[in-house]
Order: sequence, then structure tokens, then C-alpha cells
Amino acid sequence: MFIHKIDEEVSLKLIELRDSESIFDLTNKSRSYLREWLPWLDITTKLEDTVEFVKLSLKGFSENKSLSTVIIYKGSIVGVAGFNSLNWSNRTAQIGYWLGEEYQGNGIMVRVAKSLTDYAFSYLNVNKVEIRAAIENKKSRSIPENLGFINEGCIRQAEWLYDHYVDHVVYGMIFDEWNNNDY
Repeated sequence: MFIHKIDEEVSLKLIELRDSESIFDLTNKSRSYLREWLPWLDITTKLEDTVEFVKLSLKGFSENKSLSTVIIYKGSIVGVAGFNSLNWSNRTAQIGYWLGEEYQGNGIMVRVAKSLTDYAFSYLNVNKVEIRAAIENKKSRSIPENLGFINEGCIRQAEWLYDHYVDHVVYGMIFDEWNNNDY
């Protein structure tokens, strides 16, 4: 099993089927909060929907195409983060994440994104890590900005959110940039 300890409070663990109920409960507690920026809330209405997500995540992991982890904070599952896609031919990884509403403001996601970036460069041997966020999603955008990622531009109408499109900002970090700076 993949467990990556970040610090005394935070660690990442490979998502497992037995995590489904905790993830679903966390989703329900934060449903209206998460719905503002995540497109899957309306199709995740029962535990079985989360079980299917976990199964797809494990399939992606077994095919070496993605890596989904649960974020453990002080012993509890508080969110999900990982590599939504791993492109081995281009040596790129794309980080995605979400955090339960009650756990916001503890610096958890900056630590998680930093650790995932370190992991991508040190263990996966990728050349580039990307993080994408909706232009208006200031909280999500602050994560790569705080870590020194470069704003590489905007993808117009990149995602359909229930009744409208949102543009995405693409942030990138190159291996040489990361290793030459103290993030």
C-alpha cells in the first residue's frame, strides 16, 4: 500500500475501496461548498457512486495512468489529491485536489501539492507538473501560486460546471525550476 507521510499532521494514502464511505460522507458534508468548482457533485449522490470512483481510480493506478490518494489530516480523511493524469511519453503529471470545507485554512493543500510535486520529480522522474484551476477559483489558484508555479495561460471554456463553462488557468513547474528554488 502507498502511504506518503508529509509531516506530523498530514499524509497521503493510496485510495482504497474501504475509504469509499469516508470519502462519500466528507463529500456530503461539503456538498454545497465543493459544488461551486467541482463538476461531479450532482452525479455523486449515493455511496455506490463513490465506490465506482474509487474503482476507476484503482484501475488508473494499475494501468500507471494516474494516482489518487486520500489526504489524512490528524488521522482523518479530509480530501482527495493526486495525479489526475500521468503522461509518460511527455513526462508530465497533472495534480488535482479537493478538501472538505471544514479543513480549509490549515495549510493542508499547500503541503499536499508541494509533496506531490516533489514526488513527481524525485520518484516518477517527470519533467513537468501542471495544476489547473478555474480562473475565479481563488483558493485553488493560490496553491500553485504559493509554490512558485508559473501561470502558463488560460484555456477558454475548459470545463462545464452544471449550467455554464469556466475558463481554466494552467500552472506549470519544470524539474529544473523546482530543483533550483526553495519552495
